[in-house]
Amino acid sequence: MNGNVAFFGLGHMGGPMSANLVKAGFNVAGFDPVGELLDAAATQGVKKAASPLEAIAGTDYVVSMLPNGEDVEALYIDSDKLLEHIAENTLVIDCSTVAAASSTRLIAEAQKRGLHAVEAPVSGGVAGAVAGTLSFMCGGEAADVERARQVLQHMGSNVFHAGPAGAGQTAKICNNMLLAIHMIGTAEALQLGVDNGLDPKVLSEIMLKSSGANWSLEKYNPYPGVMENVPASKNYSGGFMVKLMCKDLGLAQQAATASRSYTPLGSLARNLYGLHGRAGNEGLDFSSIQRLLG
Repeated sequence: MNGNVAFFGLGHMGGPMSANLVKAGFNVAGFDPVGELLDAAATQGVKKAASPLEAIAGTDYVVSMLPNGEDVEALYIDSDKLLEHIAENTLVIDCSTVAAASSTRLIAEAQKRGLHAVEAPVSGGVAGAVAGTLSFMCGGEAADVERARQVLQHMGSNVFHAGPAGAGQTAKICNNMLLAIHMIGTAEALQLGVDNGLDPKVLSEIMLKSSGANWSLEKYNPYPGVMENVPASKNYSGGFMVKLMCKDLGLAQQAATASRSYTPLGSLARNLYGLHGRAGNEGLDFSSIQRLLG
């Protein structure tokens, strides 16, 4: 047994991540306020905890994968106040994508109590979570990141130390802003080709071998029927929801304002995804931006 883990947030990402820890030999106790998610995780060997306090009993690591910064701060500091109950030898690893200020606060509050915490937002989507090939962008003390690696390596293939508290979140929002931009560009190019009589599969093959090649085109083609086992071929179900992309693009714009950076394409991407979401598509995968252009 590699140790005891308390896992909070068992949705599209957290569910398979916790399952991979079980497969790696960790004893995982999970908690999620959505009973169906907790039940689903239990089928993968995650022990159901009746409360956050029950989940952290006797744990070596606490891992969280939550929707937003308010949930993270509520769990650890403001409402459930887990930091007041976590044992000193426990390492907190928050994998949520939140504002850098939320992660900085979590790590600082942990340190005040003699605890250790790192931020470790992820890239790789649901497919990466299932396959255990995620990339983790960590922020915090180097020694804490190295210790977190003992857990993270069983859920992903890359663990980066971006820098001090807040650096991991900054790296994540930069990455997701770029992802949104090249997904929109890919969808736009594919739609232009289709509108002018091209087969989207043929056009995709051409661009993959040309200067337009990118991750969205190679791994996550947004045009229906071009690529198997991606959301576009499953009516855009599963994957990374539009509402979460909107959240991340909002975080990127907040960071840009704070640093007086100029991100015109990032701002445009946020507006396009926002309009797409308001049209009733918030629960679809972000590659569904193709529908906005079709």
